Amino acid sequence: MMEERANLMHMMKLSIKVLLQSALSLGRSLDADHAPLQQFFVVMEHCLRHGLKVKKSFIGQNKSFFGPLELVEKLCPEASDTTTSVRNLPELKTGVGRGRAWLYLALMQKKLADYLKVLIDNKHLLSEFYEPEALMMEEEGMVIVGLLVGLNVLDANICLKGEDLDSQVGVIDFSLYLKDVQDVNSGKEHESITDVLDQKNYVEELNRHLSCTVGDLQTKIDGLEKTNSKLQEELSAATDRICSLQEEQQHLREQNELIRERSEKSVEELEKELELQIGMKTEMEIAMKLLEKDTHEKQDTLIALRQQLEEVKAINLQMFHKVQSAESSLQQKNEAIASLEGKTNQVMSSMKQMEERLQHSEKARQGAEERSHKLQQELGGRVSALQLQLSQLHEQCSGLEKELKLEKEQRQALQRELQHEKDTSSLLRTELQQVEGLKKELRELQDEKADLKKVCEEQEQALQEMGLHLSQSKLKMEDIKEVNKALKGHTWLKDDEATHCKQCEKEFSISRRKHHCRNCGHIFCNTCSSNELALPSYPKPVRVCDSCHTLLLQRCSSTAS
Repeated sequence: MMEERANLMHMMKLSIKVLLQSALSLGRSLDADHAPLQQFFVVMEHCLRHGLKVKKSFIGQNKSFFGPLELVEKLCPEASDTTTSVRNLPELKTGVGRGRAWLYLALMQKKLADYLKVLIDNKHLLSEFYEPEALMMEEEGMVIVGLLVGLNVLDANICLKGEDLDSQVGVIDFSLYLKDVQDVNSGKEHESITDVLDQKNYVEELNRHLSCTVGDLQTKIDGLEKTNSKLQEELSAATDRICSLQEEQQHLREQNELIRERSEKSVEELEKELELQIGMKTEMEIAMKLLEKDTHEKQDTLIALRQQLEEVKAINLQMFHKVQSAESSLQQKNEAIASLEGKTNQVMSSMKQMEERLQHSEKARQGAEERSHKLQQELGGRVSALQLQLSQLHEQCSGLEKELKLEKEQRQALQRELQHEKDTSSLLRTELQQVEGLKKELRELQDEKADLKKVCEEQEQALQEMGLHLSQSKLKMEDIKEVNKALKGHTWLKDDEATHCKQCEKEFSISRRKHHCRNCGHIFCNTCSSNELALPSYPKPVRVCDSCHTLLLQRCSSTAS
């Protein structure tokens, strides 16, 4: 391990030296096709792979250097954009390809040295991915980080689209090492010999790794040969069937030409039916997933519609209370208007009576004056006797004048009352106008109430349609589950048959939903069926209960051992 670390560090020095020299000659801007840049990435990949632990999973062994590079996102928030962009690249399917894309992006951002320094500073986290004597865990890793700082001078323009990063095989070019040895050979022959021996050991180690990779490829080839043999058997069976069909067609041709045409059509229909069955199987799996997504989305929309209905009902109650208060205020104002109209009628009748009394008093005064003139003409000689009567008449006149004054004062008071009543009537008219405005508002509120009722009815219809659609989707789900039962051979329980979780025996509700185990077919809650595994009948990982998960893992571990 020490020799490997020394060789890798020496190759890293050489690759960075050659890269800087070529970049300075080209003007400090490099493309992806530049050979020294490609050689640098190959050496960097070997440095990151040195001492990397092999992780065993359900699918097989995994040895990718993208795992430790993902830790940079947690330790340095600036690297989150690079990791997310690498994960979102659709053409990358392996961890090796993602790690190479991450190195390309970090070099273009001139942050490769900073990111690797953050990793080496947190060696307690790297111990999960590397052996204790790996290059990233020793002092050589810090030396390489120091060498990488010099690459911040370069401007790299690398396009990740269209490149096959998953299948590339990184091989170190040792000609750089030999050139460096020739340059130093003048005064350091002994050191060059030791370097050559170290390089020989490193080449042997590389050969060992290559032999391991060749063994893995050989196992993959064996698996592919097995699958090819199976496909050849299926092809032979298909050819036998086609031969039998051709013999039947020949017999039918001998019998009749019309029957021959029908047989050809039947053969085509059989082939179409076979293709349709294969397509139906794939469509059924896709439809299952789509229906599950639709049911979740429809349940969310149902909850949102129920909340909207409750809000509309609350608004209707508020509008109803406002209408009741407006109607009560209208009744009170109508009663006040009626009472004021009665008061105005009474005042008008009293005014008429006072005017009639004034007319009677004026008539009486005129009659008294006429009587006095007549008496003066008739009794001109009886002045002394009638002076007493005249004085009495003057007194009566003064009394009548006083009465007239009183009546005038009463008339003025009545006029004031009339003015006051007119003011009150004008106020009442303004209030009547306000009442009419309130009536208009009432009508508008009633129109809004009718519109809200229409909206409520439309939403209730939409809810009913959603319920019908949900029931139809549930029926389709049951049909698809029955078809899957027939395809897979498992006993698939119906939703109505299970009211409690089979493992924890908790009752199902709106919050605790039902989930089928794709292996045994029983119904569990979300906590008891949160694991996912790839089954023979399902190419992608599907939901499995805890008991089936442990059993399948035990089987896989026993078969692997």
